[in-house]
Amino acid sequence: MAHCYHLPGAADASVGDELEITGSEAHHAVVARARPGEQLLVTSGDGVIAGVTVVSVDRKRVSVRVDSTERFEQRTPRVTLVQALAKTDRAEVGIAAATELGADAIVPWQASRSVSQWRGDKAERGVEKWRSAVTEAAKQSVRPFVPIVHPLMTTGDVCSMNEQLVVLHPEASSGIDAVPVDRDLALVVGPEGGVSAEERAQFAAAGAIEVKLGPEVLRTSTAGLAALAALSPALGRWHRG
Repeated sequence: MAHCYHLPGAADASVGDELEITGSEAHHAVVARARPGEQLLVTSGDGVIAGVTVVSVDRKRVSVRVDSTERFEQRTPRVTLVQALAKTDRAEVGIAAATELGADAIVPWQASRSVSQWRGDKAERGVEKWRSAVTEAAKQSVRPFVPIVHPLMTTGDVCSMNEQLVVLHPEASSGIDAVPVDRDLALVVGPEGGVSAEERAQFAAAGAIEVKLGPEVLRTSTAGLAALAALSPALGRWHRG
């Protein structure tokens, strides 16, 4: 598989056009020892993947010629991961893997039991860090769309979302097969301490469905991944058999 780079300019490119990969993406290409004549992939992040051939390389830019382009449509229904803030880098690891598994959008959630607290400038820095992690994961998995990372949300904000809320909780009475797959979904994953009783009540009042994935209690960084994987065949994203 050819290396993939994020290049927003690819969205309007035509076969034969020459484009420049610059900044951190050019640095990555240089580190990967890109050479003239090598074939790469570039993703615009908003629906286009282009096959390109390297024309020239220097330390600050990589010039490429467009050989082919393909435009993709957004998949429906869409799946958003509402990920509670977690200590260390667990949440960041989780959202990167969720991107590889097909999450269409990511919401950082300041849950009441989150050890990590994003306030003021820290919230802006945290969102930018998550966006960077998601972009890298989208390149790794050669996705035509880079998932949107929304600003930090409170429980009230999450309850106001238009998607069907699906709260993952080990004490839920229903399994993952209770999730409707004919509408946009928002999978809600709690922090290390779990979703509080007050938050569960708020979500229930907002029409949320509570489901569990099995007898095991999963980490905050893996629960969303398991749910995405379990739902993907029913959503038509993964082939059956």
